Amino acid sequence: MNIKILGMGCRNCRALEAYARQAVAELGLEAEFEEVKDMDKIMSYDIMMTPALVVNEKVKVAGRVPGKDEVKKLLAEEA
Repeated sequence: MNIKILGMGCRNCRALEAYARQAVAELGLEAEFEEVKDMDKIMSYDIMMTPALVVNEKVKVAGRVPGKDEVKKLLAEEA
């Protein structure tokens, strides 16, 4: 599984990454994480606001930080 956190490293971006890492651990998944801070790359995902969670090249959520349970559900759908 490939997980990308799109954003400039703000507090919300870090929170989203922490939730994703926790969900991966709880679900027993193997995942590669990548922080995408380059605006051109972020814009290529056609999102208007960060942070965003991209799983296996699919934008799962953008412009907000979902709760831990929602992140876990989103990752489980892609497992």
